[in-house]
Amino acid sequence: MKAVNTELLDLLGQGGRRFVVPIYQRVYSWDYEQCEELLRDIVTTGAREDDYQHFTGSIVYIASDAGTRTSREPDLLIDGQQRVTTITILLASLAALLKTKHEDKQDPIGGFSPEDIHEYYLTNKRKTGDEYFKLILSQYDKDALKAVVNGAPLPRSESRVVSNYSYFVDRLAEFSHDQLADLCRGLSRLVVVDVELSRGQDDPQRVFESMNATGKGLSQADLIRNFVLMDLPTVEQNRLYEDYWFPMELRFAGQNRQSFDAFVRHYLTTKTYKIPKQGNVYDAFKEYVFNQSQGGTDRNEIVRDLHLNATWFANMALDQEMDSELASRFYDMDQNVAYPFLLRLYADFDAGKLGRDEFLQILDAINTYLFRRAVCDIPTNSLNTTFVSMLNTVDDEHYLESVLARMLTLPDHRRFPKDVEFLSGSSGLRV
Repeated sequence: MKAVNTELLDLLGQGGRRFVVPIYQRVYSWDYEQCEELLRDIVTTGAREDDYQHFTGSIVYIASDAGTRTSREPDLLIDGQQRVTTITILLASLAALLKTKHEDKQDPIGGFSPEDIHEYYLTNKRKTGDEYFKLILSQYDKDALKAVVNGAPLPRSESRVVSNYSYFVDRLAEFSHDQLADLCRGLSRLVVVDVELSRGQDDPQRVFESMNATGKGLSQADLIRNFVLMDLPTVEQNRLYEDYWFPMELRFAGQNRQSFDAFVRHYLTTKTYKIPKQGNVYDAFKEYVFNQSQGGTDRNEIVRDLHLNATWFANMALDQEMDSELASRFYDMDQNVAYPFLLRLYADFDAGKLGRDEFLQILDAINTYLFRRAVCDIPTNSLNTTFVSMLNTVDDEHYLESVLARMLTLPDHRRFPKDVEFLSGSSGLRV
């Protein structure tokens, strides 16, 4: 590993430099607030009369095998993509503005003409295809950033690249010539720790974990994706990501993004019969993968199984179920405590072990159980473990009967309230 202080624009401006964000990295996620904060810091830095520099964190990447910028192999950016991407978007916005609004004026400062910005910091002249771009993002954001750099029509996309580019374009249009000069000086004073890992020698996953040990800025699911895909051969990475992981992420896009961590927690509970702690999902997943590998299960199988369970979870929890009768049961249910058991039911339903009518009856029974307990004001603190305890009591030969029998014979604190108790509890309700 080599780690040195360097100016960010010098890092981007090296001849032939290409950064590629690996497919296992999370999507670009900075919002307006973070963009405005960065812009304010840059302008403030540039306005100072001394040679003050602004530190913006570390950039960690796996260097190309050839060790030369003439190589066709890019450097893999494994930490710092949010900052590098935002600076790239800002530079593209600045170049677009200078090319139009300020075309009759001199450049704000030397070395910051639209042509200079493109040639040194955004593109590799005389290259074609992906090699033309200094930065290539993962699949979700890739086309959006290409359009931004090329000045092409922006795609209709939920990518933050598009919205943040529009934001910077609007903000810079408000700048005076002096403010643009401060911006350019500030960009030239951005300093990062340049951390270069040697391919085949350093362990990028360990470096990544140590730099994100507190989980700051990364979800448990982000860490899991990196862990699953990072050390696989590139061809295998691409196949698993495109066939399984990316379609799975699309199910959790937008406002559902935060549900992915919860899904993995329920998935692990279903597989291990143990409920991981909220902040310990990543470690629990690594332990699960290790135990599975000891039994001969490889990561390909785990990713495929995770994808399948994510589909069932999205159907139940994210209103993606196409069967209207099933969907109505899922919608009515306070399911959070029951998800591990519901994943088991859906797996057996999908495999043909559980018939549709029986599945509907079990869902009705679970809804009734949860509703009656709520009416009777029975404490809910045992419900998580109640449904976990039901995972290994199903008789495949007598599926419906075994589930209902288990629910009706649960011990006192987990009981299924009988009619007398339910009617007594409901008598105090206001209608």
